[in-house]
Amino acid sequence: MRLILPMFAFLLLAAPASAAEKVRVQTRAPFEKSTAALVDAIQKNKMGLVTRANAQAGAASRGVKIRGNQVIGVFRPDFAVRMLKASVDAGFEAPIRIYIYENEDGTATIAYVKPSDVFAPYAKPDLDKMAKELDAIFARIVQDALAAARKPAP
Repeated sequence: MRLILPMFAFLLLAAPASAAEKVRVQTRAPFEKSTAALVDAIQKNKMGLVTRANAQAGAASRGVKIRGNQVIGVFRPDFAVRMLKASVDAGFEAPIRIYIYENEDGTATIAYVKPSDVFAPYAKPDLDKMAKELDAIFARIVQDALAAARKPAP
C-alpha cells in the first residue's frame, strides 16, 4: 500500500495544471442564423457532423426556456482511420467538439479546443501531423460560419 500512495501522488503532480484554452469567436448574427451557418460550414469543409447535443431543446422538453446552446461533434472517417492507426487511445477524443451558445444580446459565440491541443497529450508524431491539418480545417469552418452569418438574409 505504501508504494501506491506515493506513485498516486506523483501522477497527480504530473497532471496538466489547466485544460487547453478554447478558441472563442463571437458572431454578430442571431444564434439560429449562426448555428445554421456553422452546420453549413462543416459540410462546406467536407467534415461530418457526427453528434449534436441541443441543450435548448432538452430544456424545452422539461418546460424550461434557456438561451441557445449546442455542442456539435465534428470528424471524418479518413481522419478516424489515421487517428486510430497512430493511437487507439486517442479514439476517446473523436469527434472534436464545437460549442455554440447564445449570448445575452442574441448573438452567438463559437468555441472549440484546437485539435492539436486535444491530441497533444498522446505525443505521437503521426497524430500531431493529423491534428495540425485539423487545426486548419476547424479554423476555416469557424471563419466560413462567421462570413455566412454576416450575409444579409435573401
